[in-house]
Amino acid sequence: MIMSKLNPDQYKRLRLEAKSPYRGLRIFIYIALAGSGFIGAVIFFARLIAGNGELEANLGSFALQIGVLALILWLYRVDKAKK
Repeated sequence: MIMSKLNPDQYKRLRLEAKSPYRGLRIFIYIALAGSGFIGAVIFFARLIAGNGELEANLGSFALQIGVLALILWLYRVDKAKK
C-alpha cells in the first residue's frame, strides 16, 4: 500500500491537497489582488481628497477599488472556511 511509504504528515498533506487543489496558488492570487485593490483605493482616495480630476470619475474608481477589495476578502474568507 502507498501509505506505508509515507509518514502520516505527508499523507495528511496529500489528502488536503486532493480535497482542495491549488489552494496555495489561490491564496497567493487573493493576496496579490487585495494588495492591488488596496493600493488603487489609496491612490483614488488621495485624488478625491486633493480634488484632482473629475469628482465623478475618481469617486467611481474609488468605489470600484473598494468593491474589488471587498470581493477578494470575501472570497478569501469563503476559501478559508472550507478548510
